[in-house]
Amino acid sequence: MITTADAAGKMPERLLRSINAHKLDDLVACFADDYVNETPAHPQRGFRGRDQVRRNWTEIFSQVPDIRARVHSTGGQGDTLWTEWEMSGRRNDGAPFLMRGVVIFFIIDGLISAARFYLEPVEDVGGGVDAAVSRVVGKTPESREKETS
Repeated sequence: MITTADAAGKMPERLLRSINAHKLDDLVACFADDYVNETPAHPQRGFRGRDQVRRNWTEIFSQVPDIRARVHSTGGQGDTLWTEWEMSGRRNDGAPFLMRGVVIFFIIDGLISAARFYLEPVEDVGGGVDAAVSRVVGKTPESREKETS
């Protein structure tokens, strides 16, 4: 007998195979018709429905034709599955494509019914942690200079 936990544990493998084989129909079939995507860091990007999954991945496959995905780690309990992802490739304009982050999946009847999506493009912005913290809190280079003088 396959339990909900077993089905949840197999989901990233199925989704990963579909992405790496660029099999759009197989990928979309991983999601429930009424799938709910939440993107907590970008609330306006959340959406509902399998049709939007199809539109998203149609665009991704067309613009990053060599996209490859990796799942670095998984963990979960019951129908909730935490996954750490990396997606890479080259966009049609020649620029590198690299995203990393976590996606928390909620699995019902072997399908992804919802996800909390924390996957983001990797920034290659100059500066270390101090510069990043300053950007987050809204400090300008001028205000940092005033503090050090």
